[in-house]
Amino acid sequence: MQSYMCELCDYTYEPKDGDPDNGINPGTAFEDLPDTWKCPVCGADKEEFQAVPDTA
Repeated sequence: MQSYMCELCDYTYEPKDGDPDNGINPGTAFEDLPDTWKCPVCGADKEEFQAVPDTA
C-alpha cells in the first residue's frame, strides 16, 4: 500500500501502521481514510498529502 506525506509538516501516513490514536486501524489505505481525517501532527486536510514514491 502507498504511503502519503503531509506537505505542511512532513508527517508520513503509513497504511501498515494506520493512525490508532485517531481510530484508524492498521492496514487502512490512505484512499479509505474518511474525508474528515486530519494530519495527526499539524491538522492538515487529506488534500495536503502527496504520495511518497516507492524506493524499491
